[in-house]
Amino acid sequence: MSSSVHGVAGEDREEYSPEESRAIRERSFRLLISLLRPLKWRLVLVSIVVVGQTGFRVLGPTLLAIGINQALPAVLDGADWGPTWLVVGAYAATAVLGAGLLAWYDVLAARIAQTVLLDLRMRVFRHTQLLSLEFHETYTSGRIISRQTSDLETIRELFGGGLTELVNAVLYGAFTFIALMLVDWESGLIVVACGVPLAFLMRWFYRSSQTAYRGTRVHSARVIVKFVETMTGIRAGKAFRTEPRNEAEFGRLAGAYRDANMRVIRLFGTFEPALMAISAFAIGAVVLWGGVRITWGEFTVGALLAAVLYVRNFFSPLQEVAMFLNSYQAASAALEKVSGVLEEVPSVPEPDEPVALERAEGELLFDDVTFAYGSGAPVLPEFRLAIPRGQTVAVVGTTGAGKSTLAKLLSRFYDPVAGRVTLDGVDLREIGQEDLRRAIVMVTQEAYLFSGTVADNIALGRPGASNEEIVAAAKAVGAHEFIEHLPDGYDTDVNKRGGRVSAGQRQLVSFARAFLADPAVLILDEATASLDIPSERMIQEALQTLLADRTAIIIAHRLSTVEVADRVLVMEHGRIIEDDAPAELIAGTGTFARLHKAWRDSLV
Repeated sequence: MSSSVHGVAGEDREEYSPEESRAIRERSFRLLISLLRPLKWRLVLVSIVVVGQTGFRVLGPTLLAIGINQALPAVLDGADWGPTWLVVGAYAATAVLGAGLLAWYDVLAARIAQTVLLDLRMRVFRHTQLLSLEFHETYTSGRIISRQTSDLETIRELFGGGLTELVNAVLYGAFTFIALMLVDWESGLIVVACGVPLAFLMRWFYRSSQTAYRGTRVHSARVIVKFVETMTGIRAGKAFRTEPRNEAEFGRLAGAYRDANMRVIRLFGTFEPALMAISAFAIGAVVLWGGVRITWGEFTVGALLAAVLYVRNFFSPLQEVAMFLNSYQAASAALEKVSGVLEEVPSVPEPDEPVALERAEGELLFDDVTFAYGSGAPVLPEFRLAIPRGQTVAVVGTTGAGKSTLAKLLSRFYDPVAGRVTLDGVDLREIGQEDLRRAIVMVTQEAYLFSGTVADNIALGRPGASNEEIVAAAKAVGAHEFIEHLPDGYDTDVNKRGGRVSAGQRQLVSFARAFLADPAVLILDEATASLDIPSERMIQEALQTLLADRTAIIIAHRLSTVEVADRVLVMEHGRIIEDDAPAELIAGTGTFARLHKAWRDSLV
């Protein structure tokens, strides 16, 4: 498992050490470069277009100065309108060309932004699917949703508008300053002098807003997590009347999110007036010094007008830079979170050279397996178990005995800390995921139905199965009758009105899915817990078909399910304390005999 789950990348914090901040920036920068690298030629074209349109826009004040200093005197002295029309034509041409190139630039930049966002969205979705179960049990679903929704939306705003504004602002400011130095270098020196307090202001705003915007992303994720958690557990919430407590907790989190946003607003509220003050001082100084030089006969009105316009135009883009910093800091904080997820590595990696397993036989072995969750105590200490092919084994025991852990290791949701789990003598870590998922299928108590029809959900067991095969699988496990009574039968959408199915019916669909998959090893982890008595009796018959000619592990509290097993294991504290045929254990005086007697008495 990557350390980042419990380290820098996986935590939602507002403050980091300098080393952590540097590592996060480098990680985010690598992600950004990897997104832009395939678009390098588009970026070159965009650069050429933006340089061209900026150059045309900057020519305006110079043309006005020429008009006032040369064209206007020519009209007044000799009624020579030629220079005037030339200046007017040049001014109009630069305006049209600048506007045209700007429009083209906006389109090109938008295409790049949408391409980058599509790539990033698909990366996050693809990567989170590939990550191991350990990650998803540590990283809450609300935080994952926050990464895919609000964080990517914030990044979209940066690429969609903020980055365009920045490029325009920086180039326009640079070209404007160069033009100002060419028109009047003394006014340029005044701007340079004003650049000292401006640099301190920009540096302060950047550093302060970095922490502030990181805080908004953290609080945003917490609000989303609480909302998702409340809506997901709405039944439990209503059953225990937790609405007032949930409202109070959500109000606290939403209030903290509001306060984080207010800190950002206060920062911007300080930055913008200070920027305006520096700009006003620079313009005033240029006008004053230019006016003095005009009285000395060393300067012209046209040159003063051009200088004032250039100074104003130099500071105006800084407002856009500030707006970009606004978007950038929010997007940077979002990019930190997204890059953190993409840096995670599966704790159950695909083997470098997988062993081919076209058709598994189903022989299983736990070879001195030790397993613990994280840094906790071992759940399975030096566990050893051999299961021959075709045998049905029931595993019973108290909660926390290690039954579900055994199933997770067999499905390779986790890898053992020590020892190995083998299928047909091959370590599961050496089998490719595709072969492993085809060989071993687990049906859990949480029978989940995805969006789509009932037939689509059954076909998940074997994509490409024919309708006849889907119906045959449903009939084999006793699901056909209730499916036929749905509004549209097998074509009923399970998420639409009229297509709702009960917990027991969902479990029957999951059984049909497993039957269609036809694995060599089938694991039933409390898979009959959601069924009512009539459904369970029907399942008992279906299990005979489902378990035939395959290795099966049945983990159950309901001892009725155990009756179909060839062998029963009783577990306690991660160890097997009883192991024999059901009839032999029932006839004895051990733990299973007592459990079976208590179950029989409960039926009476």
